[in-house]
Amino acid sequence: MKLIVDTSVHTFTVTKAAEPKTDQDGRHKADRRTGELLFVVQVMALEPESGADIITITVAGQPPKVAVGQSVTPVELEAIPWATGGRNGVAFRAKALEAKQAVKAA
Repeated sequence: MKLIVDTSVHTFTVTKAAEPKTDQDGRHKADRRTGELLFVVQVMALEPESGADIITITVAGQPPKVAVGQSVTPVELEAIPWATGGRNGVAFRAKALEAKQAVKAA
């Protein structure tokens, strides 16, 4: 079962540029099913009533063309709960990060 996050109530701002997702030996990781390289982007997810969280979103394929400070929309953002070695958390993965167009002043 996929846990898709409703992104309509959040705004997402890039806080750290895309970089390769690496394993413990520093090797660039790839998707197990497709073989596509994985990239991570750190974003601030702001929800007006509860505040902001910093999350890292993994994207497969080409590195997302986004810049620090840019507003983005995660496409099909999936929350992936994990637990290992007594630790647990939630990982996030998206099909893509779409840059929002800047609103031009009239």
